[in-house]
Amino acid sequence: MAEKNVSEEIKKKAYEIYDDIIKEKQPEISMPVRSLSNVNYSEDEGYFELDNKFKSRTLTASTVKTFAQTLKMMSLSKQLVETDDIATKREAYYVSKNWGEARFKEQPESDTVMDDVEAMFMVNREQLGFIPEEKGGDVAGRLTVIDKDPDTGKELKIDCTKFGSGAYSIPISVEHLKFETDAQFILAIETAGMFQRLVKHNYWKKAKCILISMSGVPTRACRRFIRRLSDEKNLPVFVFTDGDPYGFLNIYRTLKVGSGNAAHINEFFCVPRAKFIGITTQDIIDYKLPTHPLKDIDVKRIKDGIKNDPFVQHHKQWQKSLVEMAKMRKRAEQQALAAWGLNFVISDYLPQKLKNPKSWLP
Repeated sequence: MAEKNVSEEIKKKAYEIYDDIIKEKQPEISMPVRSLSNVNYSEDEGYFELDNKFKSRTLTASTVKTFAQTLKMMSLSKQLVETDDIATKREAYYVSKNWGEARFKEQPESDTVMDDVEAMFMVNREQLGFIPEEKGGDVAGRLTVIDKDPDTGKELKIDCTKFGSGAYSIPISVEHLKFETDAQFILAIETAGMFQRLVKHNYWKKAKCILISMSGVPTRACRRFIRRLSDEKNLPVFVFTDGDPYGFLNIYRTLKVGSGNAAHINEFFCVPRAKFIGITTQDIIDYKLPTHPLKDIDVKRIKDGIKNDPFVQHHKQWQKSLVEMAKMRKRAEQQALAAWGLNFVISDYLPQKLKNPKSWLP
């Protein structure tokens, strides 16, 4: 990923605002609109790209608080970058309690302004000094991660086959990591429970693969880790999620092509070569899986995906699968495979899926 001198960019923007005030002009800051309505998708590029819609924030009586909060967030970022420090999103929210009238009432307000600053400078939040609360994900299998000792700077080799019943945790920043592996593919798994089952029975050894637990929608660190590992070691990525709209349109689609909210950095955080081998509507039929009825929110998510998601609109296979699910009005979890035996997923399901590319979704 290209590095920017974030501190200098922030100072440059601050001087522009200062000059406008001195000239008695209304200062203005602009940033791209962060939504699916402002992205384009092409299979050649492989990720959601920003379109040309921007929103502006002009200093007026009605916007003075948000404008001030944006400047204070920029100032905090500059301080973090220049002192080589970090702040979690939650910590940044509490720091704002010292900002007088510019303080945030709730963290969602703080998160939104942080995202706006990120998009304004076209960087990721880690480059601004802000880090997520959640960890990046867990890894087990045929992989050695080469990290650095923070005290000595010497290389540390971390063997992901040597964690017993545990796993290696992906760090917040993965740009400095190197990899050694003889794996044949990466298997990214939605639930921690399914990941633990595969680790417990050394599935990675039998299948010659690397297992990565996403624990729901993968964090940016997890997505970047998978992307770098896949690119640098030329490994295919197979994604195994529940058979529901959330697994399809939130977890898988975000991993593969990114999101509207982070379109300014999708190029680096998506995994275009990913293929879906998770639970499909056809699996529900073929394997006679126990199901749950779709909730109203699931049906709404399907309709929104078909109508508004550029990724779904590009792939007829996804349109068909979502329409079938809406008609069936059923969803199935990964763990539903246990109806045929706790380890049916290892003995039958995954081997059959991996041998049958026609069963994959793009």
